[in-house]
Amino acid sequence: MLQDRCFQNARDTRIEVFDYIEGYYDTQRKHSAIGYQTPSQFETQFHPAE
Repeated sequence: MLQDRCFQNARDTRIEVFDYIEGYYDTQRKHSAIGYQTPSQFETQFHPAE
């Protein structure tokens, strides 16, 4: 995430971590514990889009 840089302050840290979780972790990363689906895919099984 940092690739040879550092966070300037706590606000920047929170923004970067949030962007990572919402932009990659929940949308693209597949998890073995849920059948190699993304968390978003897994959740739509229980809460389909209306």
